[in-house]
Amino acid sequence: MDRTTNLLGALALGITDRIKSGMKNTLDRSGETAAAIVVLGYAPGMSVEILRQVLDLSHPGTVRLIDRLEEDGLVERRKAEDGRAVALHLTRRGGKLRQQLMDRRLDTLEAALKGLTADERVVLGDLLAKVLTNLPETEMAKHRICRLCAVRTCRNCPIPGHAI
Repeated sequence: MDRTTNLLGALALGITDRIKSGMKNTLDRSGETAAAIVVLGYAPGMSVEILRQVLDLSHPGTVRLIDRLEEDGLVERRKAEDGRAVALHLTRRGGKLRQQLMDRRLDTLEAALKGLTADERVVLGDLLAKVLTNLPETEMAKHRICRLCAVRTCRNCPIPGHAI
């Protein structure tokens, strides 16, 4: 293993830990709860089955997660267009919490980039985009990788998905 590979592993783990901690502090829940809120914000009306796949949870686990979010007043179930499924939507309260989660994530990422010049940030962005293209193994994996992304700010996403 070379130094770059090792540094990438340490960076990925360090940032992941900080993002998880920040989201848990904002939401007071762990697991994929924050990711469910973020995903439902960029794909309102998603079915339980698609959310399950994006979060890589079991169907019963996803239903329990949605039950908790509904009890907390963050998500509501609505009738889907085809009538056979349930469409999941954030409530107004859920949308506000989603924004807080996204702001916390952005603060964490900005802190990690502190000290880089504007030019260095552009170079790093290009390199990260190149590396990201190697990660997804399936169409749904693209959405899993981007489940906490600020999807509207990622122009020319290196791993655009079409599964949802």
